[in-house]
Amino acid sequence: MTLTLNNRSQNKESSLTQALRQIQQLNSKIQELEQQHQDYVHQQQNLIPAIAEICISPIQEVQALRILIYRGEAACRQYLRSVLVKQRQTS
Repeated sequence: MTLTLNNRSQNKESSLTQALRQIQQLNSKIQELEQQHQDYVHQQQNLIPAIAEICISPIQEVQALRILIYRGEAACRQYLRSVLVKQRQTS
């Protein structure tokens, strides 16, 4: 009887240890994702002054912001490069 109780205690302890390990792994993953999200938001915020500086017309600014929101940073940077190229060609 004592042996059975000891086995049950060890199994419960093992399950708790395993659950704690999984919780720690999930917390680490959450922290990693939060950091990635903060980095992403920071990169997007850095583009807003560039949009204001590069875009001549309000329509271009709106278009750049739409691209930033819906398609992301890389697509917005590509759009801004194309605006700069067009500006250089017309001047």
